[in-house]
Amino acid sequence: MSKKVLIVGGVAGGASAAARLRRLDESAEIIMFERDEHISFANCGLPYYIGETIKDREDLLIQTPESMKSRFNIDVRVNSEVTQLDTKKKVVKVNSQNKGMYEESYDYIVLSPGAKAIRPNIEGINSNRILTLRNIADTDRIKEYVDKKDVTSAVVIGGGYVGVEMAENLIERGLHVTLVEAAPHILAPFDSDISVLLEKELAANGIELVLNDGVKAFKDNDTSVEIVLNSEKVISTDLIILAIGVMPDTAFLKDTEIKLGARGHILVNDKMETGVDGIYAVGDAIEVIDFVNAQNTAIPLAGPANKQGRIAADNIAGLDTAYKGTQGTSIIKIFNLIGANTGNNERTLKRLNIPYKVIFVHPVSHASYYPGAQQITLKLLFNDKGSILGAQAIGSEGVDKRIDVIATVIRLRGTIYDLTELELCYAPPFSSAKDPVNMAGFVAQNVIEGRMDVISPEQYLESTNGDALLLDVRTVAEFEKGHIEGAVNIPVDSLRERIGELDKNKDIIEYCQVGLRGYIAARILNQNGFKVKNMTGGYKSASTLKFKINKTVKAAPSDKQIDPDTQTVKIK
Repeated sequence: MSKKVLIVGGVAGGASAAARLRRLDESAEIIMFERDEHISFANCGLPYYIGETIKDREDLLIQTPESMKSRFNIDVRVNSEVTQLDTKKKVVKVNSQNKGMYEESYDYIVLSPGAKAIRPNIEGINSNRILTLRNIADTDRIKEYVDKKDVTSAVVIGGGYVGVEMAENLIERGLHVTLVEAAPHILAPFDSDISVLLEKELAANGIELVLNDGVKAFKDNDTSVEIVLNSEKVISTDLIILAIGVMPDTAFLKDTEIKLGARGHILVNDKMETGVDGIYAVGDAIEVIDFVNAQNTAIPLAGPANKQGRIAADNIAGLDTAYKGTQGTSIIKIFNLIGANTGNNERTLKRLNIPYKVIFVHPVSHASYYPGAQQITLKLLFNDKGSILGAQAIGSEGVDKRIDVIATVIRLRGTIYDLTELELCYAPPFSSAKDPVNMAGFVAQNVIEGRMDVISPEQYLESTNGDALLLDVRTVAEFEKGHIEGAVNIPVDSLRERIGELDKNKDIIEYCQVGLRGYIAARILNQNGFKVKNMTGGYKSASTLKFKINKTVKAAPSDKQIDPDTQTVKIK
């Protein structure tokens, strides 16, 4: 007997479930409901179409109802919203633009309703000038607005991935852009020591940043809209993009037996089952298990949604397939910089009271002697057993493959020791004989095995090291060009001869430019009876801490040429 399977919602999770199920079961009756016009489109490409990097709107459309019917024999019903689910009668109620209200029976359901943009109850929020971006229709509205000649400015509310990408693409369209974020920093998956570098790139490209300041009210005028912030600052603009986050679109399930989490996400097991017979759920509307910390969370990403759709289809077809959790691996381009991350960040680990260690390395993307090598900042989080808890990287080249490699090691339950042993592609245009991933592993190994005690710049800021000697082991020229306030300079190459100048009764915190000379200095000092910590990441990491934005910042045209080493860094 053939199965009748309803797919509620398309895009990543629903469309992948439908296609996979057809490949596994040619006899199943599959009906897909999509409340909008488009069943499968490139969500992540929407900002780039508005910015006109992607020229053709049709390139955003991955599958159409016609293509799903001809290739997969799937009955796709667009402009059809499932408004109610009766799990006892095994029917859904559908509100169709063409058919009106009707019921459809099922044997199985895959719920993929996705998430919708959050629109908080703020005064003036319903202005026609305040738009959100979630689908093709939203994209068309925003692009139509931006295309108007009288639109010269925009404010993006929210510094997440969508908000930052929209800010960049609106700048590309020639608008004056302000980005407002209520949190102290943009891009929550990154720790502040990485996000400040991304903030600097935004400012250097003309985006005004307002951080640590939320919206109090909107006031619509005839030709513009005013934003009143909690600080009482007022910003006037032609257009507002609201990108403060998403919430699961699951209100139609509230009177069913399907269990929802605290924020409305559907609860599922590792087979994507909801706990109600025959009903599965996937995508942005579900809670998942965090692969690293094993806690329930919600991580709305396209890659996991596709995998979840495939797994739901497998289990409906009788295969025993399990979803093992989400790592949150993601990447973003911000003008000339790329930021990528995987696993947990420090903020998450601290919140869950998970012990961790942190190191930074600043290698170049390929062999330094081959033209075009670009520096990468790579941050690695791990525990005292060597298990990798997370990683973040930033640079203009080679960032994606380093985080992909580390993400793979995490998925395979590898350790920092595996990073030291990985045999990766090497030729001068592509990497170095010791890849940045290997280098991160070597440094982490030295920390775990006690050859070096480290402290991060942020940990130094938070600690009480007032009596410690701060030692800069770079050259005199480097020191004079810029150093951390209060540091004493003894170059590493002179350290053995001048070691008598140091007090063995004092703790020493030393640093170099990126960490390597600091390690050498630490080994010299340790073996001569000194208590020493190496500031991981060196002056390169510490110097980023001076770039803090508490109020609106607008970059001067020359900001792109500012050398972070040219100023004394005050981090006490």
